[in-house]
Amino acid sequence: MNTDKQVKFVEQYCLHGNATKAALEAGYSEHSAKQTGYALKEKFKREIDERNQTALRDKIPMALSQLGKLLEADSEATRLAAVKDILDRAGMKPVDRTEVTTIESMSDEEIQRRIDALTKH
Repeated sequence: MNTDKQVKFVEQYCLHGNATKAALEAGYSEHSAKQTGYALKEKFKREIDERNQTALRDKIPMALSQLGKLLEADSEATRLAAVKDILDRAGMKPVDRTEVTTIESMSDEEIQRRIDALTKH
């Protein structure tokens, strides 16, 4: 069972992310706020994480709306960045270039060096 101070600590910590400040605002003494804040942050880590995840999920519609508005911005660079971000979030990010070395393009010495490197124990 959480005390009123503990509940207030979690609320305050989720607002600004500062354990010492949250402990002070929850009513813990100035003398022990730093240690108490750290201990409470660790004790209620799961609850804090859940609250933060919920808060983030609640902001998704507004964030998507803002991103959509950027598609109509006057700046071409802003519009392009918004398009790229939307496509990336939709799973349509361009493939990064990858260099592939085939055995046909390697010299005999390079092949032997790689074999030796792989077989060293």
